[in-house]
Amino acid sequence: MNLQATHQDLLPADLAMGTVVLKVGDMKKMLDYYKKALGLDVVAEADGGVYLGRGNTPLIHLAPAAGLKIPSRGEAGLFHTALLFSDQASLAATVASAAQYNPQAFVGSADHLVSEAFYFTDPEGNGIELYYDKPRSTWQWQNGQVQMDNVALPPQGYLNSHLTEEAVTGQRKAGAGVGHVHLQVGDVETAQQFYVDTLGFEKTAGWHGQALFVSAGKYHHHMAMNVWNSRGAGPRKDTLGLGEVLITVPGTDDVGALAERLSHRGVSANHDGAELRFEDPWRNTIRVAAA
Repeated sequence: MNLQATHQDLLPADLAMGTVVLKVGDMKKMLDYYKKALGLDVVAEADGGVYLGRGNTPLIHLAPAAGLKIPSRGEAGLFHTALLFSDQASLAATVASAAQYNPQAFVGSADHLVSEAFYFTDPEGNGIELYYDKPRSTWQWQNGQVQMDNVALPPQGYLNSHLTEEAVTGQRKAGAGVGHVHLQVGDVETAQQFYVDTLGFEKTAGWHGQALFVSAGKYHHHMAMNVWNSRGAGPRKDTLGLGEVLITVPGTDDVGALAERLSHRGVSANHDGAELRFEDPWRNTIRVAAA
């Protein structure tokens, strides 16, 4: 029986998602994609790779991993990294540049009631979501769950309505952040035990036993896990794709509280005071750091 989590068992309401590390095989091709298709700039060259983002905010860290293979579709790992834009015109400008760079990389779009989202795949098969959040005042909650759906969102109509010349010319100056990270996992029950019961996210939605959405502070979701391609998948092999998910929390006390909780639950973690590194049941690496 799951007892209601106490306040101390929850992750801080004002956490944020940070830089997503991708292990890449073809650095030139991947750099080209993230710079030209998604309008990101090189923020830093460090840690043996390249950080890309907007302004001074690193969103994606491309880490060279020559010799590794692209994972098969059914393996656990990354479903998509979701980049959040502050307004519809900025989203439309990046959707337009991504579609123009490689129309075949576009895989769908949807109005999720809480957000408007467009989906692409990078040259090494990593999923990307580009999205805009509707005002929180319009989100509908029922019994602690946020109402989400997949309503048709025709891309051309969206661009016709929201794309402006100003947004196109100012694309790289418009801010963006990592809004959420969506994983492929082997089963939803184990994901809930780890991400909700152990880590301290709150469940915000489910999807017919096939997906789980979790957040802190009543966001629609900071992370999600699904079994659409990967039901029954075991721990990951060392492949290209997801290297690390970063979660930032306000202070070192928050990192310490989580370290204690993981230790109590028997989860092996590396804690150096300022940050904490551990793996989920599928060997996805999570790093939690003080902002």
